[in-house]
Amino acid sequence: MMQARAAGGHAMGAARELRGAARHAAYAAGQAGAVAHVAAHELGAAAYAIKAVRAAAPEGLSEAAGRLECQWQRDQLPEAIRELVLDDQRLRNDICWSVFDC
Repeated sequence: MMQARAAGGHAMGAARELRGAARHAAYAAGQAGAVAHVAAHELGAAAYAIKAVRAAAPEGLSEAAGRLECQWQRDQLPEAIRELVLDDQRLRNDICWSVFDC
């Protein structure tokens, strides 16, 4: 866990200097590594990944691209935890930039 947190911290630090899709992608990587030990933060990496996809999409297509990424993420969820994650997304969507409206 110490190595994952350190790597996540480096990604978060690198994100500060970036803009747009690259910044969101770096934050997604940082969240994935740095907060794996905190159950309440499990949506961060997914939310930042959706923001990265939106930022990288051609003009006028960002919302659709974000919805496709959100749905792709949901399709990857193991059945054993699927409903738990979906319920958490519904409960905390507002604090996650409403990216889980897909």
